[in-house]
Amino acid sequence: MTPEQVAPVGEVLARLLSPHAEVVLHDSATDRIVAIWNPLSGRVPGDASLLGELDELSETARDAYGPYPKVLPDGRRLSSVSAVLRDEDGTAAYVLCVNVDRTAFESASRLLAAFAAPVSGQPRVFFEHDWTETLNELVATYVQERGVPVERLGRADRVELLRRLEKAGVLSQRRSVPAVARALQVSRSALYQLLAEARKEPHADPA
Repeated sequence: MTPEQVAPVGEVLARLLSPHAEVVLHDSATDRIVAIWNPLSGRVPGDASLLGELDELSETARDAYGPYPKVLPDGRRLSSVSAVLRDEDGTAAYVLCVNVDRTAFESASRLLAAFAAPVSGQPRVFFEHDWTETLNELVATYVQERGVPVERLGRADRVELLRRLEKAGVLSQRRSVPAVARALQVSRSALYQLLAEARKEPHADPA
């Protein structure tokens, strides 16, 4: 096995993970870096490999180690994996390491966590008069209870829903009739008829 034989592997790994990872090929016999792609650590071929750190790790598979943590001189944290490459006689000839800079991924994780964090309730001073939101919530809740879409609600359902809307104060708002008619998918004239029915009949849950 020669460094030239291993080089294509190091090249494609570096290209795949660029710019977030460096790939390093170490010579086990000399404990020196033979080749390095995308050198995040600033090391160059010929630098000491310091492969003795692998002696402190347990194999995760045959001749494979990691992921294990490392830190760059500037404080960036890495996740590293290493593979021992053996000659035909079983001698450890080289060690191929991939060191991934976690900075970008940790920043993305924090950003996603911030987006997923619970949102605070709507400030009352801004939304206490937003009756359209109440309208939408009541209609959505009712159709979920009934298990049918708005357009398939029967007359009794629409009358009951209007009772709820009136109780919530939606129908007392200016210009509420057109919005309620759209929400219930009926004409204005039909809405007035349903509303009259809702106001004169005693409350009863629709069958």
